This record gives sequence, structure tokens and C-alpha cells, in this order.
Amino acid sequence: MLYDISPPLSPATAVWPGDTPYRVERTWSMADGASVNLSAITVTPHLGAHADAPFHVAQEGAGIAELPLEPFLGPCRVIEVPPEPLILPAHLGDADPGDPPRILLKTGSAWTDGDRTVFPERFSALSPELARHLAASGTLLVGLDTPSVDPFDSQDLLAHNALIEGGVMNLEGLDLDGVPPGIYELIALPLRLEGLDASPVRAVLRK
Repeated sequence: MLYDISPPLSPATAVWPGDTPYRVERTWSMADGASVNLSAITVTPHLGAHADAPFHVAQEGAGIAELPLEPFLGPCRVIEVPPEPLILPAHLGDADPGDPPRILLKTGSAWTDGDRTVFPERFSALSPELARHLAASGTLLVGLDTPSVDPFDSQDLLAHNALIEGGVMNLEGLDLDGVPPGIYELIALPLRLEGLDASPVRAVLRK
């Protein structure tokens, strides 16, 4: 059984305020006599389900094309947590974040009505304590159903930086609404885009 946890993208999908929205241009059209349809897109790599690279917040950090694939493929645990402003280690309950070494946090705090045409400025984020706890526990990857692992108004991006320092990859913008808590196989490989700070992923869970 597969759960598709990547939300659909369209020009109506809201981006982080000030970021580049999704635009589509039909460069060749069969309706106009071309032999094939060809399109061009312009979009931030941080829209929808995506993986951040360390370069996103660290000038000397690795770009998305340089990241190992292991964190993005393998056993993971989906944990439902309360929609608090900051997610703390205690919110994980008895779950061991290192077994399996990938966790997805279902907060239900961002797009509560499923409408992704409006950007949510209030959502759950990782506390720096939890980010450090995950790194110390051997976690390879953490994912959230929110636009960021840090709060909307964060300037110091403590969670991003703590994850980078601990070698933990992150996924943001997931759609976990229909996914029950439990153990799954995660498949969420980023594209090999040289020099970029993030990449879209087609994230799925296999039961």
C-alpha cells in the first residue's frame, strides 16, 4: 500500500511570502501544430514536498546534488504530535527517534482545511532541543507537514542549523493528513540539481 505524501502543485499554490511562485509556459503546443507538447516551469525549489540542503542556511554548506541518498530512502516512523508552536522531545512519547532512523511528524497545524492556496504563517516547528535530540539519537532525517522546521518569524533558524550540525536531513511541506501513525518505508529522493539549496521530492510511504 502506497501513501502519496506530496501535495499537488499548481500556479495557485501559495509560496513563502516573497519567494518565487509556480509558473508554467507552454513552449511547444500540438494544438498549434507542433509535433509534441513542451513546457517550461519557473518555481522555487522550496514549494510543496521538498528537501533542504545545508547550503540553504549555511554559505559553505553542501548543495542538494551533493547530499547522500541514504537518509531519503528506508524505514521511517510517522508520529502524530500536538499542534504546539514548538515540538519538544517529550512530544515524541516513547518513540525511539533512532529506530528507525527517519521520522515524520504529523502536526496538522499548517493547512488545516487542505487549502494550499493560502500560506500559513502559524504552524508547528521543531524546537532546537528536539533538533539536537534527533541528532544525538542517530536520526538521519526528519520531515514535517509544515512549510519549515523553524517558525515563520525565525531569523536565526536554530532548528535548521542544529539539524545541519548534527547531520540530520529534513523534509518540509509534506501532506500527512491521511497517514496513520506507524512504521513505513519512505521514498523521497531529491533531484540532482547542482548548486541549489533545495529540491522538490515525490515523497511516498510504503506500508
